[in-house]
Amino acid sequence: MTRDLVYGRNAARELYRGPRQVLETWVTERAEAQIPWLGTGPRAQVKPERQLTEVAGTRDHQGIVAWSEPFHYADAYELAAQENPLLVCLDQVTDPHNLGAVARSAEGAGATGVIFPAHGSVRVTPVVCRASAGAVEHLPVAVVPNLARYLGDIKGPRLWAYAADSEGTVSMWEADLTGGIALVFGAEGKGVRPLVRRTCDGTVAIPLGGKVGSLNVSVAAAVLLFEARRQRGAREHL
Repeated sequence: MTRDLVYGRNAARELYRGPRQVLETWVTERAEAQIPWLGTGPRAQVKPERQLTEVAGTRDHQGIVAWSEPFHYADAYELAAQENPLLVCLDQVTDPHNLGAVARSAEGAGATGVIFPAHGSVRVTPVVCRASAGAVEHLPVAVVPNLARYLGDIKGPRLWAYAADSEGTVSMWEADLTGGIALVFGAEGKGVRPLVRRTCDGTVAIPLGGKVGSLNVSVAAAVLLFEARRQRGAREHL
């Protein structure tokens, strides 16, 4: 049976709270005494720390590793069909730490889901689960064959697509992010690819006050997502 590995206390805790079935858990003796929620899943097996390090491939496991059923990817078109969706589209982001950080911000901001292309992108891995602090267990994540085609299919009067760009045509303070929105972010150092950018309805910029010309993709995603959340909250209270 195919199964996924998750390590780290936050990632494992959210795995226990999420929809995936937990199949097996290993903990160190010290961690077993410190983690109160272990009793909510399968009986944890106490193992030496070196064994956890071997299976995790890192010492960054915080005394717990768990195996679960495989990660369930969502349907990208079903996400876009929801009412006023807030979608995060990542154009060939390959760093698992960036994907994890984006997922953590997206889940915290109440985004509808994260979408990325099948080729040239990292998938949900143990590193992504750890970097997201377990947010991927509660956030729909979808994979599409072609991101530009997907954006072309879903955008329309009720859903606009904006590519994040440091030289965008509209500031995020001026952009209307209250309706159906797909925010598109490019890979570190490359940005959004030209074809994907041309498919979008426009480009949005984060006004910067310093001398550095751009932000890390995960930071940019967090800023724009919480601006969208702020605008949507203001609209709800009118």
